[in-house]
Order: sequence, then C-alpha cells, then structure tokens
Amino acid sequence: MNIKRFTAPTSREALAKARMAFGDGTLILSNRPTANGVEVVATAEDTLSALDGGAPTASSNPPLLAPSTARSTPQRASQSAAASGLGRNPVEEDTEQLAMSTLSFQDYVRERMLRRRHEALNGPSEPQTLSERSRDQEPERERMPAPSVARHNPLRTIPMDIPPEPPRRRQEAPSAHLIQSNNQSVMNELHAMKELIEDRFNTLAWLGQARQNPIQSNLMLKMIRAGYSPSLARAVLERMPEDLSAGESVRWLMEVLERNLKTDQTDPPLYEQGGIFAMVGSTGVGKTTTTAKLAAMCARIHGPGSVGLITLDTYRVGAHEQLRTYGRMLGIVAHLAHDRAALQDLLGLLSGKKMVLIDTTGVAPRDPRKRDMLDVLDLPHVNRLLVLNAGCHGDTLDDVLTAFKTDGSQQAILSKVDEAVKLGPAIDALIRHQMVLRGVTNGQRVPEDWERANAHQLISASMRSPAKSAFDPKATDLNFFFSHSPDTVTEGGLVDA
Repeated sequence: MNIKRFTAPTSREALAKARMAFGDGTLILSNRPTANGVEVVATAEDTLSALDGGAPTASSNPPLLAPSTARSTPQRASQSAAASGLGRNPVEEDTEQLAMSTLSFQDYVRERMLRRRHEALNGPSEPQTLSERSRDQEPERERMPAPSVARHNPLRTIPMDIPPEPPRRRQEAPSAHLIQSNNQSVMNELHAMKELIEDRFNTLAWLGQARQNPIQSNLMLKMIRAGYSPSLARAVLERMPEDLSAGESVRWLMEVLERNLKTDQTDPPLYEQGGIFAMVGSTGVGKTTTTAKLAAMCARIHGPGSVGLITLDTYRVGAHEQLRTYGRMLGIVAHLAHDRAALQDLLGLLSGKKMVLIDTTGVAPRDPRKRDMLDVLDLPHVNRLLVLNAGCHGDTLDDVLTAFKTDGSQQAILSKVDEAVKLGPAIDALIRHQMVLRGVTNGQRVPEDWERANAHQLISASMRSPAKSAFDPKATDLNFFFSHSPDTVTEGGLVDA
C-alpha cells in the first residue's frame, strides 16, 4: 500500500501536503497532534481500487460493520438504498461499507450500552432496536382501532400512578454500578483498537518512506546487520533530518549513538577514583580476571598497600585460590568472606585502603541464589559493577541487565571484546538500559588488556562491516523486523537525538 505520513505545524498545511502528493482522490487514514504540529497519514483511491480487484463482493461476503448500517435511522437507510440504485464506483461503495462514520459509531456504542443495561435489569435477552420495534408495531397499529381518550377522573390522584421512590432507588443502585463497569470495559476495548490501528498505519507509513529514501534504508539495514535492535534503529532513524547527504547521514548516526552511550570519559578512571566495588554478573564473564586487572592498575599507581581484595565465591572450585594467586603476584592479600557479617568485618578492616575490590559468585539471571548474593552486597558505600560479556546475544544481555539492575547509578564493564564478532548487541543494550560504561577488557593479560571506555572507538568498531554471515538479513526481510512497534522504554532512552 502507498501510505505516506505528512507533518506540518497546522492541520490545514498537512492536508495540503497530502493533496499535493495524491491529488483530489486523497483518503485521510488518521491524524494526531505531535510535538511539532499535526501528523496526517493518507493514501490514494487507486490503492483501494487495486485492493478492490482481488476482494470478494459485498453480496457474497457482507462487511463486519453491516449491523451498524442496519441500525441507522430510516432516512439514512433510504438514502443508501437510493444511492445503491445508481451506477457508482465500486471503490466508493466499498469505502462506504467499510468506513464507520462518527454518527453511526455513536449509534453503535449507544445501542450496545442500552443492550447491556437491559440485560443487567431483566436478564440476558436480545432487545430489539428502535427500527425493528417500529417495524413490528406498524402491522399492529393497522389492525388495532384508535384508542379512546381517557377522561379525567377527579377521584384518582396523580401520586397513585407513580411507583414509590425508595424501592426504585434500591433496585437502581446495583444496576448503575454494572452499567458503569460495562461502559468502562467498552471504552477500554475501543481505545486498544484505536491504538492498534494507529500503530500499524504509522509502521506502514514509516516503512514506505524508508523505502523511498535510499540513504535511510541503507543505514537501517547496516544497523540491523551490525547487531543493533530494530527498535533502536527505528527510534534513531525516525529523528534523522531529511536534507542530509549520504556522508552527513553516516556522521549524524555515529554522533547520535556516541552521545547516547554513557561512559566515564570525563571522570577519573576507576583505579584513580578509588572506593569499594563489587563485581557481579553471570558465570564465565570474567569477573575474577577483571578484579585482578583493576587491582594491578591501582597497585601500579598507588602501591600494593592501597588495594584490598575480598572474594565471596565459595561455590566454584578453586575460585579463592585463583584470586589468591593474582594477589601473590601483586603483593596483595586476598581475603575470603562466607556471609554478610564476615564481609562487614573485612570492610571495616580494609577501610583505610584506596580501593577495595570484591569478587562474587557468578549466578544466572534466574538463579534463586541471585537474590541472596545481592542482599549480602546491600551495604553502605558498596558500588556494584555489572560485568557483561560482549559476545553474548542481545536477548541474553537484556535478560542479564534486567535481572541485575538496581536503584541508583547503574555501572557496567564490557568484557571479552576481543571474542565478540559484533559489538552492536552489547552497545544497543547499554544504550537502551542507560548504563554507564566504566571500562573495557579485550584479553586475558593482567593488566595490559584493560582499556577505558571510549564511545567513539566502540561505535566505530561496531559499525565496521564484519564478514558475511548466514544470520545477516536482506533488504527484503526488513518488514519482518519492523512488524511490531518499538517499546516506549526504548524511545525514552534516546535523550539526545
């Protein structure tokens, strides 16, 4: 379908743009206010005529909204019957049958509310509509004689014909509550249907514009092949200016990704800043090796006496011995803490150190022991550093970030960069979860394979064209990636596009 989206400061200008694009046969699909003005989604009648050629006729397959047409007023029914007798364009007939006007939609909602009110009062029954009731009463009126006019009886007072007020109020109280709940459920269904239709039309319009713009289409395909998620790619490229050349578009994209990747480039490094840091994360991501690298960097600058090492890993075989071996090489004593009380005592003993590093047990995101391990680290002045494997899949990184995310400052270290084929999934997860990247490890050497987080280098490395893979999508596969709308969390993470 040739669907386009037009944005202008006012609705008049947006409609003028749509008419200039499609001519007199312009059909407005939806409109909504935006931060820059008004957004209109439109198409042409030729699109509907092309769809009409392969669709079944109205007589063989009546539309879903036909009952609403039957419930309309007699005047509207006579007008539609007279118009159907004339030879009209089949596109107009299908449009009239499929489109629901404001009045018919209000009639539909009103009759549905009346039906539910009748069911709540008198039990489940199918009440007749006004038009059906009038048709059933016409033959009876013809057979029945004219009713006689009742004379005024002075002995009969007016209050005798009125039911007592208190019983009626007691009966209407529960029915009013049921009617209000039913009305709310109907409105919720209508709002959900409206959001679904608008979201799908916006997606189709955006994909149509992306195909017509080769620069935007190529950048979108490049980001997907680099490992970035479709939601982040759409959220970034929707904000790209349309008057940029190919080179300017690439530079704009790189700058946006660099600004949204939070690093400590302007702050002192971890080993110069000092403090108490606990390495947390899944199993096998390199927490112990990262702890040794930070300890070696701090000991090189401030001396071995300024570093304290603590391990909580009593589950893995040889974990304490591995950290103790690194400590002997650096001239640092590695302590072992079995529980929260022992950790508090060791932190008090090492309170005079410049930097205290805590190595923890690696647990899976859905491991029940994760909660116990995080409770042990819930102490004052203990900062958690989430170690992420750069070679993991994007879904795995999302699961880890969601499981280990805590309140306050969120900090992370990207490990095993040298083993990752694509850095796009890791950078994408860091951007969407708004994590501060404090460092990067790219090997097993201690402490040579430690680098500070540089947003420019990481984004450039992620956007380099890797070797061809069987998992790389083609240009014709982009519709499958953008079949659903982006998450609001994703769009909220982009603060500087």
